[in-house]
Amino acid sequence: MDPRFIRNFCIIAHIDHGKSTLADRLLQLTGAVSDREMTEQHLDSMDLERERGITIKAHPVRLDYTPASGQRYQLNLIDTPGHVDFTYEVSRSLAACEGALLVVDASQGIQAQTLANVYLALERDLVIIPVVNKIDMKAAEPERVAAEVCRTFGFRDDEVIFASGKDGTGVPQVLEAVVNRVPMPKNRPDAPLRALIFDSHYDPYKGVVAYVRVFDGAVKAHDRIRLMAKGSQGEAQEVGVFRPQQIGVDALSAGEVGYIATGLKAVGDAPVGDTVTLVQGGADEPLAPYRPMKPMVFAGFYPSDGEEYGELRESLEKLQLNDAALSFEPEQSVALGPGFRCGFLGLLHMDVVQERLEREYNLNLLATSPSVQYKVTLNDGTVVEVANPAEMPEPHTISEIAEPWLNLTILAPDSYIGPIMELVKARRGEYKRMEYIQSVGLSGGEGGGLQVAQGMRVLLGYKVPLSEVLVDFNDQLKSRTQGYASMDYDLVGYETGKLVKLDILVNSEPVDALSIIVHRERAFEQGRELVFKLKELIPRQMFEVPIQAAIGGKILARETIRAIRKDVLAKCYGGDITRKRKLLEKQAEGKKRMRRVGRVEIPQEAFLSILKVSR
Repeated sequence: MDPRFIRNFCIIAHIDHGKSTLADRLLQLTGAVSDREMTEQHLDSMDLERERGITIKAHPVRLDYTPASGQRYQLNLIDTPGHVDFTYEVSRSLAACEGALLVVDASQGIQAQTLANVYLALERDLVIIPVVNKIDMKAAEPERVAAEVCRTFGFRDDEVIFASGKDGTGVPQVLEAVVNRVPMPKNRPDAPLRALIFDSHYDPYKGVVAYVRVFDGAVKAHDRIRLMAKGSQGEAQEVGVFRPQQIGVDALSAGEVGYIATGLKAVGDAPVGDTVTLVQGGADEPLAPYRPMKPMVFAGFYPSDGEEYGELRESLEKLQLNDAALSFEPEQSVALGPGFRCGFLGLLHMDVVQERLEREYNLNLLATSPSVQYKVTLNDGTVVEVANPAEMPEPHTISEIAEPWLNLTILAPDSYIGPIMELVKARRGEYKRMEYIQSVGLSGGEGGGLQVAQGMRVLLGYKVPLSEVLVDFNDQLKSRTQGYASMDYDLVGYETGKLVKLDILVNSEPVDALSIIVHRERAFEQGRELVFKLKELIPRQMFEVPIQAAIGGKILARETIRAIRKDVLAKCYGGDITRKRKLLEKQAEGKKRMRRVGRVEIPQEAFLSILKVSR
């Protein structure tokens, strides 16, 4: 198609501001999906997305739109996630577009992730179209939110579109704005093929299927293609577009978005960010690759059945193709056997990956407690990176330990400043800045809940250790602010701290999978609570089992699981006391012997209990 009539755009917003619902209306209005086939959040095709009510993967789709002028346009839409853990999906999608719909909830206004996504779009020089969504809600204040958007981002009043993804209000105006404001794609149709891979998945019949944005030239089915960074070659078995199902076409030309079934069987041969060109007459210079995302959270994944280790490795390789932010490497655990140390962008990302492995690949997994990557300086000046607490060097060989810190941004009504500051201070946070935004009225639910709370919205900036916001910080923040606060963060660097490795000993043997790295001032408190939780979770044995928390050789806390005892005196009705004593002594000797040779099975709930240790 003539590139003058192609528009590539995506939808960006804070989580739950109505991106996917607005995309549904765009699909219906352009006829991409019939009313009979239409389902809510139609582009969220994964069961996991529908169950959780969130977008996990970016979803491309081609729309055909004919405005009043009569000229048919090709609109390539990419629906993106809103959660901070999936920012990498958003940044990759932006690289394939020239414009973005900025969706803002008419009742909630600008949130932390709204700001973060706008900055990502501005870095790519995208044209941004502001859309105030959910204007049909009772609590909606579209005029106030529109004024807030204009003040914050510098839009003119007439640039803001008022819409409702639920009932379709304003959706035709959104399509008109995309056609009139988003520029045509920059392209060179006559140049050698250059197509950027922004996503991919593995198909058992077609091999690696690469989702591409074609910048230069064209690609047809059965063309011999080459991946410029990886160097691998293959044949384009099929090229096609998303409507939203994969539909084969004759060719993909400059400016278009679609897919190429490469036929490559090795999942690492077509990485995200690589440039596709032709073997004969191909390009010399690749497109600018994506900046790789550095994992922030690490956890061990182990198969519950050791024979499934190979299947777990293959599944991780295939899933990594569809999730470029996932990283993994083999590791060995004394308690759990062979497995993989996996890197994630956050806890939700970790939870989603684990559930996808179990659902899509039929694996039963054991996951260790999440941790961050530390930089440990040894006495001889050597610096080692430690993502697994079990690999921490001996305390006497360590000079200092540095941990990752975040720039944390929290947006909330000013009436919650006190609880927020208290929460962040308890997590070793350092106050940086505070900015007031504008007046806002907060209306609660029907039936006697919070009705009106007048105040100003405030933006709080902190520096916080990543390990302190890893587990339940967002839940605590929502709880203390009645759900009104939102947060965003980015990695700022490493700083040294008083950190120690807290070991958990079960039956006097350290369990490496239960080890955690904590701040020295909180080691006793967390060790005490952890052994107490483990006492409740580990089943009783035929012998007494001590559970201890220790730093090096120093025991900080201990709990004891009492032994299951058989009543050996049940058949003794009277008689000499020495006979009873002999039976009890014989039983005690057996208990001691069992304790020396007995093994304690630790359930998965015990590993998960580390996540719930209060801060």
